[in-house]
Amino acid sequence: MLRFLWDSISFQVIFVFLFVFLLVADYMKRRKPKHFPPGPFSLPFLGHIYLMDFSNPQAVVNKLHEKYGDIFSMYMGHVPFVCVSGLRMIKEVLVNQAENFMDRPEIPIDKEIFSSLGLISSNGHLWKQQRRFTLTTLRNFGFGKRGLEERIQEECRYLVEAFGEEQGNPFNPQYKVTNAVSNVICSVIFGNRFDYHDEKFQKLLELLNETFVLHGSVMSQLYNSFPSIIKYLPGSHQTIFKNWKCMKSFVQEKIDKHKEDWNPSENQDFIDSYLTEMAKNNASGSLQEENLVACTLDLLLAGTETTSTTIRWALLFMAKYPEIQARVQAEIDTVIGQARQPALQDRDSMPYTNAVIHEVQRKGNIIPFNVPRMTIKDTFVDGFFIPKGTIMTTSLTSVLFDKNVWETPDAFNPEHFLKDGQFYKNEHFIPFSIGKRSCLGEVLARSELFVFFTSLLQKFTFQAPPDTTLSLEFQLGIAVAPQPYKICAVPR
Repeated sequence: MLRFLWDSISFQVIFVFLFVFLLVADYMKRRKPKHFPPGPFSLPFLGHIYLMDFSNPQAVVNKLHEKYGDIFSMYMGHVPFVCVSGLRMIKEVLVNQAENFMDRPEIPIDKEIFSSLGLISSNGHLWKQQRRFTLTTLRNFGFGKRGLEERIQEECRYLVEAFGEEQGNPFNPQYKVTNAVSNVICSVIFGNRFDYHDEKFQKLLELLNETFVLHGSVMSQLYNSFPSIIKYLPGSHQTIFKNWKCMKSFVQEKIDKHKEDWNPSENQDFIDSYLTEMAKNNASGSLQEENLVACTLDLLLAGTETTSTTIRWALLFMAKYPEIQARVQAEIDTVIGQARQPALQDRDSMPYTNAVIHEVQRKGNIIPFNVPRMTIKDTFVDGFFIPKGTIMTTSLTSVLFDKNVWETPDAFNPEHFLKDGQFYKNEHFIPFSIGKRSCLGEVLARSELFVFFTSLLQKFTFQAPPDTTLSLEFQLGIAVAPQPYKICAVPR
């Protein structure tokens, strides 16, 4: 009887049955719970991928924000996301209910790389222990102290010299700036800086930049939604995995060299300190070598690309708006002059320069959606139910470009941070995020931005190359960076 039934069923009937079954299964899997945040119509299997503009996802999110309000939901494939916008809602999630949104979600492309280790991707006790140890160690090596400032100033001298070698001719400042910024954190992690002509380190920076950019590609985004399918296809995600293996190999090589030369009584850098702590605990608990590799990569990544990207935006804005650049240089000449190097103590005496740097960060908006979070238990936000395990994104763009807060949100306007000629920090300025998982390196980044920016504008005037119009178009990756450009650094 069963064989007769099987033989009598056509292929078309089987296909229709399977298709209907999968539709029902997908519907049941993605059925919204009661009081879940609203969102647009979702396609079976694909979710809201049909809405996405992978070259400019901010525009899509802004439209949905206008339609659905400060909290709405989306599905990428079968994975639910909730996006919150506006300072009130972001504070609710990241500060008032911080404990409910403390974890990082398991992003497929990141899982392949970090496996929930290190400082950025880890959760729970592991994250707390790694962050606590890292903060303590970084303070021991000068974070927030004069020692850190001296490291930055030393690197500024090398960078000014490298820019001067260009003799005012057009050049791409990207890798010189990236190398300089990276050297500050490298001196803390590895105990040494790297020359701008060090081929091995230049290759590492190229891999880092390529990987940052490729994270914003279509195939990488599709991998996060359909990893079980996309992993078998060629594309940018495969290059990302290959690059991270090379970068891990670089870090592992440095750790192995430290182990050879290690003296527990003389910790010279972060790696030495971690090895000492591992020895105290006999490599038990979470202080293990695989976490050391992950933490080192996280520090290198976060301490390099975000700040160097912001400085690249700053130089571009200065060349684009020469009248603003001239006012910054006038303030530098008045407060610092040309005889000595800028120092952090100058910041309070330079309100316009400080305002310009803040406006670079606001307008540059390099991490528009923050680093995603995940609910660790069922909770309510503004009357909406957010189930445990839901991915939560916070739109920093909605705060940094809030038309009800900023006088000219879409224009580059340092007056946003000035009142009666004095520097004024608006509470809506949150490029480093807020709450317990805000940027660990904020103090370092703020120090670097001021000293690097003032040191470069003290010695050079930045201009577009002859017969060239500089563009403010961005390049989307992990961070929002300017499109590669050439610039002239004319000695003053």
